[in-house]
Amino acid sequence: MNSVTRLLGSGVVVLALFLPATAVTAQEVSYDIGSKGTRFLEFAGGASSFKILLEEVNLGGQELEIAEHSFAPGTNIGGHAHTSIEIFYVLSGELEHTVNGETVLLTPGMVGVVRNGDEVIHKVPSADIPARVLIIWTPAGEIERIFGRATERKIQ
Repeated sequence: MNSVTRLLGSGVVVLALFLPATAVTAQEVSYDIGSKGTRFLEFAGGASSFKILLEEVNLGGQELEIAEHSFAPGTNIGGHAHTSIEIFYVLSGELEHTVNGETVLLTPGMVGVVRNGDEVIHKVPSADIPARVLIIWTPAGEIERIFGRATERKIQ
């Protein structure tokens, strides 16, 4: 066994010694191994709609939440902050992503990041073309915090 293998092996053993004895295993948690999502959420006026793909009810934990967000053309979601890390992956269209005053134009295939407490603005620059993004929040909690007043319908 070479020294790198021994070093990695001993690191795994040391890490295992520090893991909590109460760690929950996959067999103890109820979760969906495949899903079409849980629900659709929409705000009054319909400028934004969200397909909630992964949350505690189908993940079985609060590690993260994932949603598909469809922005109407010209949407401008003014300055706000999150209590979780927010990661955007642009599926289609373009999204102006302004974090703490610095703006980046996100196009399909790009990722935008917002850290807990950052001031963020999301804006669709086109008056004709919508934007669609995948959003990941970690840890969970943003869906309930943001969408408490949204209209909801279940995914069948």
